[in-house]
Amino acid sequence: MSKIYINYGSDAQAMTRALMDHADIASMLNPGTKVVIKPNLVVSRTADDGATTHPEIVEGIVAYLQAHDIHDITIAEGAWVGEGSTSRAFKKCGYYDIGKKYGVDVIDTKNDRAVDRPFRDMSLRLCETPLNADFLINVPVLKGHCQTNMTCCLKNLKGCIPDSEKRRYHSLGLDKPIAALGTVLRPHLHIIDSICGDLTFEEGGNPVESNRIMLGFDPVLLDSYGARLMGYRPDEIGHLRLAQQYGAGEFVDDATEIIEMNAENKPKTAPVRSSIVKRLASYIDEDSACSACYANLVFALNNTNRKPTEKLKIGQGWRGKQCEGMGIGNCVSGCSRHVRGCPPTAVDIIDFLEE
Repeated sequence: MSKIYINYGSDAQAMTRALMDHADIASMLNPGTKVVIKPNLVVSRTADDGATTHPEIVEGIVAYLQAHDIHDITIAEGAWVGEGSTSRAFKKCGYYDIGKKYGVDVIDTKNDRAVDRPFRDMSLRLCETPLNADFLINVPVLKGHCQTNMTCCLKNLKGCIPDSEKRRYHSLGLDKPIAALGTVLRPHLHIIDSICGDLTFEEGGNPVESNRIMLGFDPVLLDSYGARLMGYRPDEIGHLRLAQQYGAGEFVDDATEIIEMNAENKPKTAPVRSSIVKRLASYIDEDSACSACYANLVFALNNTNRKPTEKLKIGQGWRGKQCEGMGIGNCVSGCSRHVRGCPPTAVDIIDFLEE
């Protein structure tokens, strides 16, 4: 469906329900439908920081579904690599409260059984909770990413794979496996949180107010539209370009129908993407770095005046190698100096740089 529904305003729950009603989502479901909702809870930071899905949007989805007699609902997510990271995010971001209020399950996909699915020359491992849904609703945040420039519908699906698979994606190069994942695992509906995404960092800290929620069915269409909003050409985003080639969807074009609601609530100024990440990347020698480690390093570099005089080595590609210089994370323990952690915290990295 080459339609994108957009609602503007400040009441995220009401905006979400209005979008779902306008798109007549209830007509696609029945009382026995098993629905899984997949938000973006990459870190345990509240949504107003620009990194995580506003709980009001997910609450609006749950309320809409229950109002249409659909009660087999699960909220499922797997946050950044690390034990307990998802439960901290669920608690901090208010998702356990939603589960208790509406009587819905809240599941950490890190505890799921993994299922193998072939794709071309690859084998992908997926968590069974989202895979077994009758109706999967993807609720990403439109925001920047320090390795892929942007993250939205397609990249949010990384929360549907085991931690070991997340690490492997980085060793393969993120773009190809993300595009493959978005082709194998196809949510039935995408509702994008574009209320105040951070257009620079995936872990937030620099929210940009847009007061916008978007709804659609084609992840490539939605992501390519989001890329344009952020100032990128869709074909500049590697995983988007590959996903289109793989048949996961189509880029937005002049034939795409944009259906706007409450357009009078649009922000008066357009957001501008930041060049901060590109500048800070000049200090980094990266080889297959995981997102959590790389993002913490970028965040640390942005929050210290003590910039390194040599490039910082980071990533799985340095594992087992002996080298001179400074390294970030356990993978670069062969460096003459390195900060420990998987991933090391931004605070530890700042202390390391300032010593």
